Amino acid sequence: MAISTISTRPFSDQRPGTSGLRKKVSVFQAPHYLENFVQSIFDTRTDLAGGTLALGGDGRYYNRQAIQIIIRMAAANGMARIIVGQGGLLSTPAASCVIRKYKTNGGIILSASHNPGGPDGDFGIKFNTANGGPAPESVTEAIFARTLEITGYRTLEAEDIDLDTIGSVALGETRVEIIDPVTDYAALMEELFDFERIRHMFSAGVFRMRFDAMHAITGPYATRILEEILEAEPGTVINGEPLEDFGGGHPDPNLVHAHEVVALTAGRNAVDFAAASDGDGDRNMILGRNFFVTPSDSLAVMAANAHHIKGYTGGIRGVARSMPTSQAVDRVAEALGLDCYETPTGWKFFGNLLDAKRITLCGEESFGTGSDHVREKDGLWAVLFWLNLLAVRKLSVQAIVQEHWRKFGRNYYTRYDYEEIDTEAANGLMTQLQARLAELPGSVLNGYTVDYADNFAYTDPVDGSVSENQGIRIGFTDGSRIVFRLSGTGTAGATLRIYLEAYEPDPEKQQRETATVMQPLVDIATGLAEIEARTGRSEPTVIT
Repeated sequence: MAISTISTRPFSDQRPGTSGLRKKVSVFQAPHYLENFVQSIFDTRTDLAGGTLALGGDGRYYNRQAIQIIIRMAAANGMARIIVGQGGLLSTPAASCVIRKYKTNGGIILSASHNPGGPDGDFGIKFNTANGGPAPESVTEAIFARTLEITGYRTLEAEDIDLDTIGSVALGETRVEIIDPVTDYAALMEELFDFERIRHMFSAGVFRMRFDAMHAITGPYATRILEEILEAEPGTVINGEPLEDFGGGHPDPNLVHAHEVVALTAGRNAVDFAAASDGDGDRNMILGRNFFVTPSDSLAVMAANAHHIKGYTGGIRGVARSMPTSQAVDRVAEALGLDCYETPTGWKFFGNLLDAKRITLCGEESFGTGSDHVREKDGLWAVLFWLNLLAVRKLSVQAIVQEHWRKFGRNYYTRYDYEEIDTEAANGLMTQLQARLAELPGSVLNGYTVDYADNFAYTDPVDGSVSENQGIRIGFTDGSRIVFRLSGTGTAGATLRIYLEAYEPDPEKQQRETATVMQPLVDIATGLAEIEARTGRSEPTVIT
């Protein structure tokens, strides 16, 4: 099998965002586009030559073709071993599990997470380092720098390999191993959670749940673990077959896009518990009967109840949350005497804290929670955590959360997303907010007194690296907050996200509707940012 070096020219738009490089499928299908980025990974991660690479993706359109391209390139670049999920599939948390279990030199994950798929949808690629987590900025910046100077890439002249048969095949000097994508992950989950207790809860016949895999990667994982191992009733997993276009849906597990499973929690025949996960399996939504658990509350409840869970009975070291995530977990950490870290958005920022054993649990408001078992957020892990907690506490989801509020106070929380707005308008909006920060402290806005106003910067306590301009924060003296941030996960235009938080310590006032409580803050935020005048949008695309 001959190795060929293909001449190419740089693309200027291959800087990875918070979760890798994401573009439309058609961009990745352009000649040399994917290859340039992959070769840039191999050129900068020299330890991969002679080493082991994990490889898989979420099954979206172009996944299988991209897997074959990467396998040939990896072989041409001297990888000794490539571990690939059967069918080219690996959920993002399962990929992290595989990297860590088999001590690979890193992994390539093909996913655009919760973004839509199909020929006209999105595609993505990211590199995870040997700890199983997303590459830190020092690595992604080196990869980007290489993409700007690349002149050629190496590939092996070979036929496609069979991705669907478990086993090992030789490709030149490289050994390609096709593994069951679920087995290693399921074994890890059984170490962490009391499967026998959860199984008993299902077998009693009084507890009903539904899990919406949204025709994405988590379907096979949820079916194997929930229906086969834990013996939940057949049909517990809905939309369980991974499809290249996610069945035409938007695989984002929120109240809008996962409306089918949300509906199953309402009415006379409502299920007791429901959940959903996203395109690549790292996000989660938790629901009780007629009750939605915000991701911020979910993290806080997990931290407060970790001692009930098999894998965490020895206690947790500390917790971390992304800056826009509500401060609910901060209150738990204070009560338990735990360290609590506030990081920028992006799971890679938790990696150093986890590796340094400073934290055990971490989470983001964007439907992501996780622990030190892998180095990615993990949707199905969060669902199993809640199932284990329900089996131990023998209370409803609503009862557990409301008990938590009575003890720690309630952090009302909501997020407004303005998607695919004009990039120039979005940047102008943030620039004018930045210019006003110095004048805001001490001012009174709609009855709220501004305590502080800044653009969040983070100094990593482990390696000292600094990340600036991570989002504009406006905090009020009563504990309320407004955060403005441009998201790095979209592929068209800009996504403006506004995060709003209000704290209510009085149990007598904790049952008010979120929309009512948040409206004064919404008015402040939209007025300060001049949303309609600058973007032409009178309403957000999504409210969560």
